[in-house]
Amino acid sequence: MQLVVARIGRAHGIKGEVTVEVRTDEPERRLGPGAVLTTDPASVGPLTIETGRVHSGRLLLRFAGVRDRTAAEALRNTLLIAEIDPEELPEGEDEYYDHQLIDLDVITKDGEEVGRITEISHLPTQDLFVVERPDGSEVYVPFVEEIVTEIDLEEQRAVIDPPPGLIDDRAEIASARDAAGGEA
Repeated sequence: MQLVVARIGRAHGIKGEVTVEVRTDEPERRLGPGAVLTTDPASVGPLTIETGRVHSGRLLLRFAGVRDRTAAEALRNTLLIAEIDPEELPEGEDEYYDHQLIDLDVITKDGEEVGRITEISHLPTQDLFVVERPDGSEVYVPFVEEIVTEIDLEEQRAVIDPPPGLIDDRAEIASARDAAGGEA
């Protein structure tokens, strides 16, 4: 099984280092020197991590064969993918790999269809579900237990209890604002 562990960002310096957006809870295990990672797009890889270090709170990696800024910049937005044992599961009860959450149906606790998870956005403070609505628009749902009340992998769904305004259509918000005399 494959697991996206990072996305390559911009080049750092002139010696081939790149910033990475870490997408794993185990960067020391998955992104350490000597790790060989497949890539998306596949034509870029596989890439072997030569060195890694943290600089100003960001992980910087250098790959074998990438020696200058131009080569590093050519890797920008490449996804780094690790091979994992299919039996390997996250250690915590409420921990999930991105691939387990992608494509889950999202419904409210009242059973209202919200959409389908298309991406997990990993931010410094919390993760966000990027949910594609049936009309093609997107809504962002913070992956916090106060909002995401249940993940049911067997039923392939995530149940949410959204606060007012999180998933409401803009038209509904505008209508409520107009009904309240412009104070919504």
